[in-house]
Amino acid sequence: MTMKTVLCALLFMGMSVTSSIAQFNQNNARSLFSDVRAYRVGDAVTIMIVEETIADNSASTQQNRNTSLSADAGVNIGSTDVGGTVDLGTGNNFNGRGQTTRNERFRSRLSARVIGVEANGNLKIEGKRAFQLNGESQSITLSGFIRPVDIQNDNSIPSYNIMDLNIIYQGEGSLTETQEPGLITKFLRLLF
Repeated sequence: MTMKTVLCALLFMGMSVTSSIAQFNQNNARSLFSDVRAYRVGDAVTIMIVEETIADNSASTQQNRNTSLSADAGVNIGSTDVGGTVDLGTGNNFNGRGQTTRNERFRSRLSARVIGVEANGNLKIEGKRAFQLNGESQSITLSGFIRPVDIQNDNSIPSYNIMDLNIIYQGEGSLTETQEPGLITKFLRLLF
């Protein structure tokens, strides 16, 4: 072998090692055996929105008040008795009762993007989805903070593990407009 052949072989081996190292630079913080999970800005994570709220509130009030005054007076003049009785009574009864029950359930899946990483490693996420179904426009907007340890193996996280969770679910269309009260009803509600 000539010196020229050996140098070319060494140069070719050096270039192939460099390209194979560059190939794994994107995964330098991950093990080759770990699952792919969001950990930096721009990564995607699947949010499993599982929200259920049950609220029950009831109150009962009973109040009774009774007041009575009475006076008797009598006068004897000779053989005639003059007398009188005065009675005065007041009463007040009040019974009040109120009850509120509210059940809400919201389930959906939404992809969110990591838009920031805090100093402690928590990820700030934001996700939006808009869709139209039967003339109804619906949109879901979600934001909050997640801990990387809460991200599951399939790169998803349930909504109850999101800190400072903010979900906005809006809909517009004929069905939404039908459920709204009319102008006269809204005006009467303002007055009373």
